[in-house]
Amino acid sequence: MSFIGSLLSTVLLLFWLVMLVRLVFDWVGVVSTSPAPAWTSRVRGVSWSITEPVIAPVRRVLRPVRVGGVSIDLAFTAVLVGVLVLRTVVVAVF
Repeated sequence: MSFIGSLLSTVLLLFWLVMLVRLVFDWVGVVSTSPAPAWTSRVRGVSWSITEPVIAPVRRVLRPVRVGGVSIDLAFTAVLVGVLVLRTVVVAVF
């Protein structure tokens, strides 16, 4: 694998991991019954600021789906899958 391929693959992997952190901390905030420690809000804010510039344009196209009182964010799922597919392509091509 070339240097550019390795770099792209690493950046995509790190972005994917940050998206997983965002997913976990968003769910912890939803299901938690006690107040979260202060550091969790900082982690959530950092992961949000890294991933939201990529997810927001996709969210304008793929609107959240309402199922009863719950809103399912299809943009997050699409970006998560897209990063996995793009990383697979980068690894295969480079």
